[in-house]
Amino acid sequence: TGHPGNIGEDYVVYVDNVQNPTSILGYRDGKTWYNAAGAELSDASALRVSNGLPAPLLVADGPVNYRESNNSVDVRSESFEDYTPQTNFMPRVAFSFPISDEANFFAHYDVLTKRPTTGIRLDPSDYYFLQSRASSATLANPSLRPEKTIDYEVGFQQALTSAMALKISAFYRESRDLVQALRVFDAYPIEYNSYDNIDFATVKGLTVSYDLRRTNNLSVRASYTLQFAEGTGSGATSQLNLARSGQPNLRAPIRLSYDQRHAIVANIDYRYASGANYNGPVVGDKQILKNTGFNLQARAGSGEPYNPQSNFTSSALFANNPAPLQKGAINSASLPWTFRFDFVLDRDFVAKIAGKDLNMNTYVQVLNLLNARNVNNVYRATGNPDDDGYLNSPLGRVFTGEQISPESFTDYYSMKLWNPNNWQLPRRIRLGLRVNF
Repeated sequence: TGHPGNIGEDYVVYVDNVQNPTSILGYRDGKTWYNAAGAELSDASALRVSNGLPAPLLVADGPVNYRESNNSVDVRSESFEDYTPQTNFMPRVAFSFPISDEANFFAHYDVLTKRPTTGIRLDPSDYYFLQSRASSATLANPSLRPEKTIDYEVGFQQALTSAMALKISAFYRESRDLVQALRVFDAYPIEYNSYDNIDFATVKGLTVSYDLRRTNNLSVRASYTLQFAEGTGSGATSQLNLARSGQPNLRAPIRLSYDQRHAIVANIDYRYASGANYNGPVVGDKQILKNTGFNLQARAGSGEPYNPQSNFTSSALFANNPAPLQKGAINSASLPWTFRFDFVLDRDFVAKIAGKDLNMNTYVQVLNLLNARNVNNVYRATGNPDDDGYLNSPLGRVFTGEQISPESFTDYYSMKLWNPNNWQLPRRIRLGLRVNF
């Protein structure tokens, strides 16, 4: 009784003392705080008491008197509430408007949702001895809402010849209610880390595709995509270090870690048919290349972003000292472009085994045909995949000089920097046989 008119019955009440409350200092509805007069507050700083945290009005009846109990295992069913079922409406609409026999306009609108995959499992044991746990404790949040993605695309397709077409499409994808780690400030009995639906992301871009249906044994498909991916977090734990250090989440959109600005894909397939459709070389009366062909797939793409570093730290020693320092904006540097060709030479034939015809395909596959040394990852201070810059830094030179054999230390350190995961796999050749029956 006596609460301000805008304060609901289910609002949390905060008082001046947890053990012996004498007056109401304010209220909370979810993440919104109010003072004792019902005026909305920007944060809970005005409600904090002697221990530096707001003091909620705890239950003082039932099997456990929480105002008087210091028992760390006083966790019961009344401490939790049931998950509120979520209803998701996911319309999917597609349009196609033939402008003529050779041109077509198309568009679609999709809404997709999914349950979060991080931080959603309830573990009641997390709440035992909660007050004695470190302030860096991370608790799951079983009340997470579904993540939602809204996708738009419009495009135009034009036939250039009877076997050739060009397609241009623009897309926009917006993701809402994405899960992100955060710090729960002013919580009782301790502040802790958890997860919430606070992130968003947008991906927008343009794709140009070229398609040549098989003509004179040759078919070609190629596409170029230009995209921009921005948001407040690249993954559910991308801001976990901020939460652990007691800092609020970043809310300004940044370039996301999967933002590949340019992507080019081309597929070239050349093969001979058999019988009357064969137009390849003939030796005697043998169609020596019937049902034989090759496929060449080319991929090229600009590098994905990473966080550059302004100081040189050791990546090969057990301790990474000093702490790495961010250089510039988040994800402001990019990996180098990657180029890759994959080649397959194959032939179809029929084998008679036990009186039955079996369709077989024998092939030679060469992955990374040109043995390109594409980079997967680099050391943040140098931007190189094989050198972190530590040995040539002032601190590294001093540390190297203190070793029993500086030359041996330098050699072993350099070898450890050669992490094979920093490069894509080299050329690989596979021989294979497929059997269809």
